[in-house]
Formats: sequence, structure tokens, C-alpha cells
Amino acid sequence: MPSRSSVGSSRTGSARFYLTTHKKHWLRMTDVPLFLKSEHLRSSRKPLQALGRYAVDSGGFTELQRHGRWTRTPRQYVEDLRRIWEHVGPYDWAAGQDWMCEDLIIHGGTGGGVTFVGTTLSVREHQRRTVHNFMELRSLAPELRIIPTLQGRTVPEYHECADLFESYGVDLRGEPTVGLGSVCRLQSTAEGAAIVTAMAARGYRLHGFGIKTLGLRRIGHLLASADSAAWSSHARRRPAMPGHTHKNCANCLPYALQWRQRVINGIPTGSQSAPERRAVA
Repeated sequence: MPSRSSVGSSRTGSARFYLTTHKKHWLRMTDVPLFLKSEHLRSSRKPLQALGRYAVDSGGFTELQRHGRWTRTPRQYVEDLRRIWEHVGPYDWAAGQDWMCEDLIIHGGTGGGVTFVGTTLSVREHQRRTVHNFMELRSLAPELRIIPTLQGRTVPEYHECADLFESYGVDLRGEPTVGLGSVCRLQSTAEGAAIVTAMAARGYRLHGFGIKTLGLRRIGHLLASADSAAWSSHARRRPAMPGHTHKNCANCLPYALQWRQRVINGIPTGSQSAPERRAVA
């Protein structure tokens, strides 16, 4: 297995845009970068022979939304990541078991028809657990490409999280990818833009989790990479593409690829990735 620094979503003046999906078989159907949860990949027993790049999501948002804590230990997660590497193939990077700082995650409640149990912890405690988890994962598996992720709600809090990483000896400027968590609900706001701008100004190669169309148009040029599953909800509100027999295209690769290309075309010039091929016939 190559070292964690040998490959990453390094910044070359262009943003890599991962298409988020739960369809793991898409890995052998298209070479566009894909973003998949570890839970959808860890059951694989035969090589998928991925055609393109992919990255692994730890599933943290769902874990904390449903349980208010992580139900998988760091050691179990590392075992999952090693199994994925063996049976699916090398990934660009994997997210850590970080602790998001959205109000619903911390305080609980209902949003978008989804119930959050709430962790009842402070933002600072979420940050501390995020950093400690990263240190533990890297200690357990220094060869894996597990990325550090910044968490917070305000610009000063993100600076505090970055400083905490640095205090543990993590050189974030030297990391191939630094995750930027808890910004998906702020991405199209002035506050969200200020957070991304502040962290990019520190010299970090940022990955924006769950960035949607408006967010990419506003802050895409500041990111090294981003992922989005917004194509699925977009498709669910519309009739299926001409010639498609399903009710809508919420699980449709051709629709997802067309949506992704439209989004990339809307990112300000100078921040777009080189075009990848689409689906394999």
C-alpha cells in the first residue's frame, strides 16, 4: 500500500468534484470521481476495478444524527478502510470519524423531516474529539490516507480547531487534503464564504463536504475538491429523462453525470477540473 502522501487531491489550480452516490457499482461504469460511504463499500468481497478516482466518507453525519455518537470504534473503522482498499482498490483519501458542529447535531430536533437525537456536547468538545480521533486513526494506520477535518460554526472557531490540530503537531499546510466540515448549510451565505476564505488563506488544500450548486459558484475557486449528492434530490423533483422508464432519475447515472457537468460548467473559470470521460457504454 502506498504511503498516505503519495496520492491525494492535491491542488493544481483546479477543483476536483466528486459525485456522491450510494451505488458502488458505478465505480466500474464511469471514470468521474465518486464519493461513497464506507458502509456501502466495506461489504465488497470481489474487486470492483474502479475506472476512476474515488474517496471514502465515514458516514459521520448519519452516525451522529441517529445515535448522537459513533457506534464504530476507530479500530473497526480502520479495518473497514483496509478491507475497502483490498477489495475495491486504492482511494484518494478517507474521511475521519469527525464530529460535525451543526446545531441539530449538537442540540437535536427535526430538520427536513429527519430527527436528530443530539449529542448535547459543546462545539469545543466536538472539536477536541475530532482532533483526538484523527490522531488515533493515524496512529493505528499511518499508511492509510485518512484526512484531518476542521469543525466549527464561526470563523474564530474554525481557527481554534486549526490551531488545535497544529498544537498536536499536525502540519495542515503539508496535508494533501484538509476536510472542511459543517459548512454545507452555510455554503451559500456570507458566513460560509468567510469560513472557506479564512481557512484557504491559511494555505490549506480544502475539501468541501456536501457543497451544492450555489456554494460551488460562490466558493468553488477556493477549494481543492468538493463532493455533492444534490443531483439526487434535484432529480427527484423532476420527471425522468426522455427514454428512461423509471419514475424519476434520483438513482440514475446518466442524469447524475449530466448534472455534474452542468455544475462544473458553472464554477468560475480557473477552478474547474479537467473534463473526465462519462459512462462506459
